[in-house]
Amino acid sequence: MTINMKRVSRSVSKAFNFNALKACLLTLSVITGVHANAEDAKNSVVDQPAKTLEGLLQQVKEFQQQESSINKQREAEFYSNKQQQQRLLNNAKAELKAEQKKADELKDRFDENEKRLTEKEDELRLRVGNLGEMFGVVRQVADDLNGTLLTSLTRAEKPVRSADLDKLSQAKELPNIQELQALWLTLQEEMTLTGQISQFKAQVVQNDGSEKEQQVTRIGAFTALTEEGYLRFDEETGRLISMARQPQQAGLIDDYLSGGEGEINAVAIDPTRGALLGLVLSNPDLIGRIKQGALVGYIIIALAIIGLLLAAWRLVTLFSIRKKVEAQIKQLDQPKPDNPLGRVLAVATDDITDQETLELKIDEAILKEVPQLEKAQTMIKLFAAIAPLLGLLGTVTGMIATFQAITNFGTGDPKLMAGGISQALITTVLGLVAAIPLLLSHNLVSSQSKRLVQILDEQAAGLIAKALEGRKTTIAKKED
Repeated sequence: MTINMKRVSRSVSKAFNFNALKACLLTLSVITGVHANAEDAKNSVVDQPAKTLEGLLQQVKEFQQQESSINKQREAEFYSNKQQQQRLLNNAKAELKAEQKKADELKDRFDENEKRLTEKEDELRLRVGNLGEMFGVVRQVADDLNGTLLTSLTRAEKPVRSADLDKLSQAKELPNIQELQALWLTLQEEMTLTGQISQFKAQVVQNDGSEKEQQVTRIGAFTALTEEGYLRFDEETGRLISMARQPQQAGLIDDYLSGGEGEINAVAIDPTRGALLGLVLSNPDLIGRIKQGALVGYIIIALAIIGLLLAAWRLVTLFSIRKKVEAQIKQLDQPKPDNPLGRVLAVATDDITDQETLELKIDEAILKEVPQLEKAQTMIKLFAAIAPLLGLLGTVTGMIATFQAITNFGTGDPKLMAGGISQALITTVLGLVAAIPLLLSHNLVSSQSKRLVQILDEQAAGLIAKALEGRKTTIAKKED
């Protein structure tokens, strides 16, 4: 009815516009003609200028007569046009009345159709009965199954299965037998596929973004894998994506894929359907942990490496010196200059008869050897003390970054604070990890050097005792 009323109003408006246009054109033509006549009369009068006052008076009178005749002609034409406009108005009113009558008829017909439509809907509702509930159940099941198929790992093997379900879930009429059978078949197929281990060829997105066709093994609805490792299923695109890092259980894949028919081989699956594999990617490895320590972490690692290298160098040097010293102990009468004990023995010559002078010479020689034996120990000990202090510095800077993130973004998203907390904890761990082996290395180096110094002291005491014994023997011989 609304459409018909609009049509009536448009037809009436067209009639009025057409009649008004005709009247305006007629009036304009009359005015134009009258104006033209007046202009001609004026021009005729003006073209003959008066030479005397009597002539001027005569021209004025003629002009008034012409203007009077023109006005009469104008009035006659106006009355003629008025009758014509009245006819147009009467015609427009008649057309409007006819259109209003037609609009009333269309409104009555629209009301009648609305009434019949309501009756038919009630009749349809009575005839459908329990089928209406079935229709709702079918739509709900189709919608749920469609969502399940979109997120299921079986989508990588059979990608096109949701078009009919999407159409069925949005249908406005009752489903037919074929659609119900297709729904049941899709349900049965999905249940069967999720309980199977199947192999198929599929395009796998590599780490560099390229695609490569590979043989994929799907284990139920849990895990997909290839010879290169586990795959990650993207629910939005339905693609299989190669993982940049593999879990520790990836070593079982080769044995599982190479096993023959009938053999039982173990393989790890993700019962969460991708959540655990996602954690593998989100959890940083050793390099990632070190990067979280930032600049302070790098400094701690550098100190640890330098300290351990110094300790290794000193241990190798001290072990070599110890072997030479042990060999020198077996040959005390033949001192060699390639070891500390040999150089100390070389000081105790026979021309030194004074005991005090001998002791001073030996002490001086030992004092010269001690710094060489204890070289780099102070540096190793210093690195062991600095490492945990640097870890504490990293902890403080990390907490400062955390509080700055809280100030800027609030506490709504914990991930914004994770960076500073990670830096605080990682630097502490790195400081302790560096300090412990450095302390152990310093202890080993210190014990080896002390052992060598002790050997030098023992041998020096023996030399002094031997010299004193020789002196007593010489004095006794002289007395005899």
